[in-house]
Amino acid sequence: MVSQEQRRRQLAREKFLRQQQRRTESRRKARVRNSAIASVLGVIVIGSVALYTTHVLGGDDKKTDAGAKTKPSASAQPSKAPDPCQKPAAGSVKKLSWKKEPAMSIDTSAKYTLDLSTTCGDIPIALKASAAPHTVNSFDFLAGKGFFDHTKCHRLTTQGIYVLQCGDPQGTGMGGPGYTLPDENLKDAGLKKNTYPAGTVAMANTGQKHTGGSQFFLVYKDSPLPPQYTPFGTISASGMKVLNKIAAAGESTGQGDGAPNATVVINKATVAKS
Repeated sequence: MVSQEQRRRQLAREKFLRQQQRRTESRRKARVRNSAIASVLGVIVIGSVALYTTHVLGGDDKKTDAGAKTKPSASAQPSKAPDPCQKPAAGSVKKLSWKKEPAMSIDTSAKYTLDLSTTCGDIPIALKASAAPHTVNSFDFLAGKGFFDHTKCHRLTTQGIYVLQCGDPQGTGMGGPGYTLPDENLKDAGLKKNTYPAGTVAMANTGQKHTGGSQFFLVYKDSPLPPQYTPFGTISASGMKVLNKIAAAGESTGQGDGAPNATVVINKATVAKS
């Protein structure tokens, strides 16, 4: 028979074990919750950095031409420059996606041009088929499918680096063709002292190797960037005039990085062999 004292001790032990179990479970839930919060914050921080320095660009040193670090003023007001562009052509973005990179179909020894017929004017681009064959082949494929038609150029950066970013069917900086491309031509002779010169057209990426898709950026002013973004084309003189017109209209946030004030829509993208 269990004495009253033994029963009291047994109940005390059971109570202690229940308390320990509750504390253990509470700590476990706290660890899971904190881990989730940390993961979300990490994604937010990484995403925020990616949106300013990559996006899909991948990174920049956030320096001015003089080498000083820049920090947008909190009191800066969005630019109110008038829209210098026309209304987009009738039509809508096609929802297209592929599981793998298209098979090579271009002649890498030939010359190719990419013509971006935009609401702001035509931007002709000489492509570097021999130096960046995978990238040029992909653009030939995507343009032929109408992938870029009616898409917005969603991002203009006016501080630290000077680029217009296009090629996202979603218009958010998050879209792509469903496949990725290998990095190419990162030792291009034009990339000197970690600078992408004005007139360069290069692939955007996530900041990781071999993550280019369909998004690309057009450099309207020499921009300090490490050689991590496939340079695959050069903008013509007439195209640079259009690009500078877009840049002069500013971006929507007043912070140096946002949607362009100009209504920049690619009505039609065409790749041609010359």
